[in-house]
Amino acid sequence: MNNNFKRTLLSATLASAVMLSSTDPASAQTSAANPLLQTSNLPYGAPDFSKIKYEHYLPALKEGIRQQRAEIQRIVDNTEKPTFANTILAYERSGVLLDKVTSIFYGLTSADKTKEIAATEKEITPLLTDLENEILFNDKLFERVKYVYDNEYKTLQGEDKKLLEELYKNFVRSGALLSPNDKARMKEINKRIATLQQEWGNMLPDATNNAVVWVDSKEELSGLSDADIAQCKEDAESHGGKAPYCIVIVNTTQQAILTNLDNRDLRRRVYEASIHRADGSGKFNTFPLVVEMAKLRAEKGELMGYKNYASYSLERTMAKNTDNVYRFLKQLIADYTPKADAETQAIEACARKTMGNDFELQPYDRFYYSAKMKKEQFNFSDNDVKPYFNIDSVLVNGVFYAAHRVYGLSFKERTDIPTYHKDMKVYEVFDGNGKPLALFYCDYFRRPTKRGGAWMSSFAKQSRERHQLPVIYNVCNYAKAPEGEPTLVTWDEVTTMFHEFGHALHGILSDCQYNSLSGTAVARDFVEMPSQFNESFATIPEVFNHYAKHTQTGQPMPEELKNKMLNSINFHSAYALGENLAATCLDMAWHVMASKDIPTADKANAFETQALSAIGLLNRQIPPRYSTSYFNHVWGGGYAAGYYSYLWTEVLAVNIAACFAEKGALKPEVGQAFRDMILSRGNTRDLMQSFSAFTGLKAPDASGLLKARGL
Repeated sequence: MNNNFKRTLLSATLASAVMLSSTDPASAQTSAANPLLQTSNLPYGAPDFSKIKYEHYLPALKEGIRQQRAEIQRIVDNTEKPTFANTILAYERSGVLLDKVTSIFYGLTSADKTKEIAATEKEITPLLTDLENEILFNDKLFERVKYVYDNEYKTLQGEDKKLLEELYKNFVRSGALLSPNDKARMKEINKRIATLQQEWGNMLPDATNNAVVWVDSKEELSGLSDADIAQCKEDAESHGGKAPYCIVIVNTTQQAILTNLDNRDLRRRVYEASIHRADGSGKFNTFPLVVEMAKLRAEKGELMGYKNYASYSLERTMAKNTDNVYRFLKQLIADYTPKADAETQAIEACARKTMGNDFELQPYDRFYYSAKMKKEQFNFSDNDVKPYFNIDSVLVNGVFYAAHRVYGLSFKERTDIPTYHKDMKVYEVFDGNGKPLALFYCDYFRRPTKRGGAWMSSFAKQSRERHQLPVIYNVCNYAKAPEGEPTLVTWDEVTTMFHEFGHALHGILSDCQYNSLSGTAVARDFVEMPSQFNESFATIPEVFNHYAKHTQTGQPMPEELKNKMLNSINFHSAYALGENLAATCLDMAWHVMASKDIPTADKANAFETQALSAIGLLNRQIPPRYSTSYFNHVWGGGYAAGYYSYLWTEVLAVNIAACFAEKGALKPEVGQAFRDMILSRGNTRDLMQSFSAFTGLKAPDASGLLKARGL
């Protein structure tokens, strides 16, 4: 998932409604000219992108900072004895404007980052960090929070109790109990990390855009479909036209286009462009940012009394500590390794049938020859099935249809809701009884101003206390078909749509009192579970047959072709598990070190090699899904010492899918139980309790993971 902006301000989890003080003439004057400082008249309080201009963001952000600072001061200046109402609830109700504006602004910094947006981000980041530090290290504020925690925690119930617990622990984990000197250092660390993450967020998309591979002739693109060649031509035009065609690099190490490229030298060039995009071999080098962030994080963990950053970070997850994470990973590695070796040997043997016995398989050859084996074994190619995956049908007849069958939801397109880009669509979501639930935005097509990957986030989170219904969005990076032609997606892109909508459902179906506990506000090693579980609906026959229809004839995919495709899903699946394991172990390796052991930037590449070798995952044929220099989840997102959660939550998802299969995958009563026990609960109860309540398991059962992956 990837929640695109992990706001660290504790107050930045509030609803999006905003009321400006009528006693502040300056604010009132600003409000009249700035739509971000006005209450939206659109349904659900949705942002009015028809009125919002880039120049509105900075003054609105500054006004939000001013308001939150004043609201915090009022809590601190309160002379009454601290209570849940006058301290905890008052804190929860602070920062409303700032949350509204940051939710909109940081949606654009990831999905439509123009030069103007980037300039605003550069200016506002230190101001937001300063405010965060002011709040987190406000001794008088913490004294009030601690007083309530010490005197009311045992008597509070339900969400009130959970809200107090989360707020108190957030302050403590941020350093509220540190000495004055250590607090001062923690403030410096927070500010510097925020700046480094901003620099990373600017450099990596530029590096990826710069890494395009220019192609001089159509003949070099042999093996690609006419649609893919047309996309390469369009991409060349949008990237400056240095050659008639170009191949753009996506965020992962391996590039899906290598599956079909006949030209081996072009495959090599594409792969090398991917792995060297930001490692210092060209214009861009993220390693100095990486090592400084790693060192600062390690120091942060040490200041808080932990051996390293990973130990500090994992304390409030389901995994709890590094020992449990490594135990989980090492068992998977032991089971996976022989299967991966056998897979590689089989692919190389296949290649040697046509290339000769001295042919040595390279990582850029793997997808190409694996696809040939797949076609030989199952007698179909990706291009055979792609016409059945029209993006509009996948969304409406697949993703939405499954949600209708399981949760009773219905969807109506809203063409009257403005968006920040013309390619987007907006849908209103209704419950089974016709009650309005949410707005859902889709932003599926790639563009130079969008960072790589796919994610879900919100312009407004659900909160009963705020009378706020959720305004949720999904973002992906698919190639858009030429004007007038249908956009066809791959099977991987189909499952990504189901995956991200699983996150969206976590936000849409939230039913919590407090915004800061609602929706996806859960531990990292739980937040990916609803999304990974939702992928399971893509292959359920009734759902699959409903969306997999030929884009021209409207006919469903023939049974024989469907069976071939579905049976091939786990073909050579060791690769997908291996690339994930390697990336996970890289993340952990960077975050289990003491600050004194962090390597210098020029040694970062060597450290990666050593770390993978030490755990048994140094494999040229199966490199990490993300290498250190372009690992955005870890250096630009919220997954530091947390990328393991994708595998961890896959176990949870497999367990839950097994429950659905046993009870009836599309039965509304099963969906309602899952909704009641998990999707609607946010972070209002212990996550293991929520998991156990639905599955009946006392702990996650990893035994089904390799089986689910076909291994």
